[in-house]
Amino acid sequence: MELNMSAPCLFGIEGICKNELRRLGLNNVQAENGRVRFTGTEDDLARSNVMSRFAERILVDVGTGLVKTFDECFELVKAMPWENYIPKGGVFPVTGYSLTSQLHSVPDLQKIIKKAISVRLGKRYGVGWLPENGDMYQVRFSLLNDRLTVSLDSSGVGLHKRGYRPAQVSAPLRETLAAALVDIAGYRGKGEFLDPFCGSGTIAIEAALAAKGRAPGINRDFAAEKWAFVGRERFRKAVEEARGREYSGSYTISASDIDPRAIELARANARRAGVEDIIRFSVADAREFARSTEAGVIVTNPPYGERMMEVSEAQRLMADFGRAYRKTRGWELYIISSDPELEHSCGLKSEKTRKLYNGMIKCGYYRLTVKKGQK
Repeated sequence: MELNMSAPCLFGIEGICKNELRRLGLNNVQAENGRVRFTGTEDDLARSNVMSRFAERILVDVGTGLVKTFDECFELVKAMPWENYIPKGGVFPVTGYSLTSQLHSVPDLQKIIKKAISVRLGKRYGVGWLPENGDMYQVRFSLLNDRLTVSLDSSGVGLHKRGYRPAQVSAPLRETLAAALVDIAGYRGKGEFLDPFCGSGTIAIEAALAAKGRAPGINRDFAAEKWAFVGRERFRKAVEEARGREYSGSYTISASDIDPRAIELARANARRAGVEDIIRFSVADAREFARSTEAGVIVTNPPYGERMMEVSEAQRLMADFGRAYRKTRGWELYIISSDPELEHSCGLKSEKTRKLYNGMIKCGYYRLTVKKGQK
């Protein structure tokens, strides 16, 4: 059947996610703040889960409408065709959020939505009590400006969990954001790529996955594999299709960090992702950065610092890195940072800055260049 779906994504990368879903051949793709809506079949649901680099999860939108009272909420949800999705024994917990709406109590909304679905399913299945002893059908709702949208979460664990990073060093970058940083920088596998503050290796690994055209979801499970109207076979076919889209080549991807433990962890993560063979890891001090090759791209997430002393240290680190970078010509530099003084610290000029969020941290993504006449 034709499904209305949405792909929540990090703020600032909606356009990238929209373009990706269009390339996958999905229909009616439209970007909104924090999500991309589209339509497709059950096969498309599986494909988008397996292949999307930027979506946080894939939701099946069961229904939407304006509500200003709990009675309106109950009647709207009860009128939605839940029997098309949730079987008699399905387990359907409810979670969600409310923003700038008259109904602001999330616990009350959870109870009302749960009751409405139960009444609808109980009537359709001819029972007074639903056993909920089967597979999981996670219900998610969003209430924004009095518009309620109720959905089923087909992904389960968020799509940023690729399966290659069971552990990480402090303050890791979410995989979906790392993939977006690589995409915005225009890296497609050609030329040199470097992350000199690689930490657990996420940016370099996402660059390698993109270079190989490897779908990020081929080594993980999804909630909808157990759904009666979707099933594992569709996901198996999606993984098979994704593997058929991969390509091989000669890549020059490097990742370094001053901490040997970080490099050890990054290498282990790359091994789990199946890209250890195309990433060159090394222990190195970014303040001594130097490259003799003609051109390349640097994408990195240096330490931000949260306390005053850490901020000061991070700024001194970026000043030293900026001096080293200025000695190199032909390399494009992209840095994500929450420090509004980054340009001043580095002694570099931003040609373009994009607003992004690393978790709850508001950041700028800077494309930095050497100032005119600067050495």
